Amino acid sequence: MSRIATPATIADAPTQSQPLLDAVKAQLGVVPNMFRLISTSPQALEGYLGMSGALGKGALPAPTRERIALAVAEVNGCSYCLSAHTYLGKHVAKLDDAEMTANRSGASNDPVADAAVHFAAKLTQERGRVSEADLAAVRLAGYTDAQLIEIVQHVALNTWTNYLNVAFATDIDFPVVEVRKAA
Repeated sequence: MSRIATPATIADAPTQSQPLLDAVKAQLGVVPNMFRLISTSPQALEGYLGMSGALGKGALPAPTRERIALAVAEVNGCSYCLSAHTYLGKHVAKLDDAEMTANRSGASNDPVADAAVHFAAKLTQERGRVSEADLAAVRLAGYTDAQLIEIVQHVALNTWTNYLNVAFATDIDFPVVEVRKAA
């Protein structure tokens, strides 16, 4: 049970948040619990949607973004985000179970994506303190400096949602996937 009251419907959310939640519903067909929870602060919801939308237009393909989200959720111990991104990974990014299992371990079965996922997991584990060798490895796989910045931004955004959902015990409204290890 959530530790903060989550608006049950769009109409129950703060007035400023309602158009943003309407847009989420138009895009996804539903408004997941996390979005309704965030809507408690219209500014936080606007910030999250703005950053998420901007990154969606970035250079990293959607499957790589989902791979990163799975790795970060596992490292941070967030079952809500792991459940959501497992669902999105399978149904939107078309990742198979073997790939998502590798992603949760900070790897990928795709050699190019592996470098990004490994780098994202290392960023999360080391709180940004990566080595020159870590940077060289992801660059060697062909990632540009702009893509490296996007990877860091995806890690930051996913870490924020992980912390939010862990701190407030957001009720999981996707098929539940539990983290394998304690964070």
